[in-house]
Amino acid sequence: MKFGVVVFPGSNCDEDIIYVLRTIHRQEVVKLWHKDHDLQNCDCIILPGGFSYGDYLRSGAIARFSPIMKEVIEYANKGGMVIGICNGFQILCESGLLPGALLHNSNHQFICKNIFIKAVHQDSPFTSQIHPEAVLKIPIAHGEGRYYADETTLHSLVENGQVLFRYCDKQGKVSDDSNPNGAIQNIAGICNVGKNVFGMMPHPERAADPELGNTDGKIIFESILSMVKA
Repeated sequence: MKFGVVVFPGSNCDEDIIYVLRTIHRQEVVKLWHKDHDLQNCDCIILPGGFSYGDYLRSGAIARFSPIMKEVIEYANKGGMVIGICNGFQILCESGLLPGALLHNSNHQFICKNIFIKAVHQDSPFTSQIHPEAVLKIPIAHGEGRYYADETTLHSLVENGQVLFRYCDKQGKVSDDSNPNGAIQNIAGICNVGKNVFGMMPHPERAADPELGNTDGKIIFESILSMVKA
């Protein structure tokens, strides 16, 4: 499988995701500069974490207008697989590829720590290999990670199975106490109706190498690869 990692001014997790895909999962990976217009025939496009354009205006608001996003949006609308992690999730929402918005954390502070999430269901390319009872320990690092959607949109997300991950505690209980940023309904990750565009605030690429003492994030990449092989 060939992955393309888009690099914006301010991206700082591009090398992390490239390392995990290329070294841990032995996949082909290319960098896609934000001013380019060529997706290089990639099978999956990834918008990495970081602070694109310094997070000025709103996180992801300027990156949404980078030249390459025209191609990314067209690719996604044709069914191509696109993933946004942290700042990448914010860019997907700003570009309209995913509904809702990422607001300032409820405590108005930058949060950097390990948290726990669980998959809501297995019916997506991003959760297919995750056991329904599994609890994943994944790091977060964001100041604007509080997912929000209006009542109508939220109802649609739930009904269509677009909510893929929720914050929980170590035992898998979803509650206000296990919600690190105040996200509505503890939402940590969602997809579009077609389930080919996926965004999440936690960083699975930071929990995918045994050297870091945590490989819980690997299962998300394994899910993607297994669906393609199938």
